[in-house]
Parts: sequence; structure tokens; C-alpha cells
Amino acid sequence: MKKSAFFIFASTILSLLIYVSAHAQEDMLMINNDTFNNPQRSPAVFHHEKHNEAAQIEACNKCHHVYDKNGKLLEDESSEDQACSDCHELEDSGRKLSAMKAFHTRCKGCHEKRENGPVMCGQCHVRKPVSPAE
Repeated sequence: MKKSAFFIFASTILSLLIYVSAHAQEDMLMINNDTFNNPQRSPAVFHHEKHNEAAQIEACNKCHHVYDKNGKLLEDESSEDQACSDCHELEDSGRKLSAMKAFHTRCKGCHEKRENGPVMCGQCHVRKPVSPAE
């Protein structure tokens, strides 16, 4: 009896963890800037789901990239289950960009390439709180 109760409890907890992690980015409103010791700007506003719908991005690995040890992009892999800071540190290291360069290259670079989206600092790093409707 104790084994089945433990199994049900463990299964429930595991299911909740999977559900929460799967929907965490959909509800995301700002980029987590905990990596930075003394950030000079507020976190960048980023409505994950709204952004992807507007940009017509369906593949997670379009933004959440993975490279092998030789620096080759692994086209069919995604890092959506990891924080950017798991790979990108405060400073450049070898072929890896610093966290700040990685964000600006990926986000601002895409906006410049598409000629659509914010590219000025204050357009992403706003000072007032943001509601999901904005």
C-alpha cells in the first residue's frame, strides 16, 4: 500500500513539474537578467508567446540554439529547457558570446535583419512594469 501511494505521489509531482516547465515560457513577460551582477538597465520586456505569434516563429530552435563542441550548429536540437546563462556567461569565453552579446546578437540582430521590431535600448528595457495585454 505504501509503495503504490508513493508511486502516485511521485507521478503527480513529476507531472506537475513537466506541466509547469512546458508552460513557463508561454507566460514569460521579461527576460531574466539574474546573470548580471549589477545590471545597468531593467530586464528586457519579452512576451514570449505574443512575440512568436507576431514573428511567425514556430520552431523553438530558431532562438534556442545548440552548438556542438566544434562550434557547428545542431539544426534539429533545441535548448528551450535551459537558461541562456547555462551556456553564456558574463564574459566571452572561446567561441561562446557573453550573455549580453548573445541576447543583443540574437534579438536585436534578428530585428535588424527583418527590419521589424525594437532595436533601441529603451524599446526593450522599459522602466515601467508591463502587463500581459501590452
